[in-house]
Amino acid sequence: MLKIVGLTKSYGDKKAVDNLSLEIKPGEICGFIGHNGAGKTTTIKSCIGILKFDSGEIYIDGISVKEHPLDCKRICAYIPDNPDLYEFMSGIKYLNFIADVYKVSAEEREKKIHELSDKLGLTGDLAQPINSYSHGMKQKLAVIAAWLHSPKLIIMDEPFVGLDPKASHILKEMMREFCEQGGAIFFSTHVLEVAEKLCDKVAIIKNGTLVVSGTMEEVRGQDSLEEVFLELEGDNA
Repeated sequence: MLKIVGLTKSYGDKKAVDNLSLEIKPGEICGFIGHNGAGKTTTIKSCIGILKFDSGEIYIDGISVKEHPLDCKRICAYIPDNPDLYEFMSGIKYLNFIADVYKVSAEEREKKIHELSDKLGLTGDLAQPINSYSHGMKQKLAVIAAWLHSPKLIIMDEPFVGLDPKASHILKEMMREFCEQGGAIFFSTHVLEVAEKLCDKVAIIKNGTLVVSGTMEEVRGQDSLEEVFLELEGDNA
């Protein structure tokens, strides 16, 4: 569903991402882990078509992000670490706007908005302007918007930041259900316990280079994910 081949992206003389290759198949949740500045967000923004990259190739469901960016964007969804929403809109107007962009039918959008907003406890706030929302409420709205057009791939940058424990639990359930239905998820997180319990695959990036990737069992071995991460972070070889 997502295939990254030799991705390289530099800012001036600094390589933010260096020859990174990674594949995520339908039905898989992949956690992307690394210290601040490791290259996670650069990789994610390259995958979603926000950043142009220097070399390599990225495919979403077999379609080249470089050659056919709009086709890729139609079948995926993106939640940034700090959702930039149209705050002059009400929640419901924003969701209808997103549904219009992705050409979601009136019947389908009504059903999904009702179902997802009820699940996340946002129904009573949809009539309010987004500028009155807390960070957690904005995050919930971004989640609803991402699920609205039934994408094949969802890419998220620190999706649990700002969510209360109940909302975090619900999002984890939504992620697993989405992948059970054939979708794929690629997300970055600093919460290693969440990644360890939720992910099928994990990829660890350090200073722009992918240092390890594989199934959770392959990467973790007999240790915890936290122990593996800390060992890799302390390895300056």
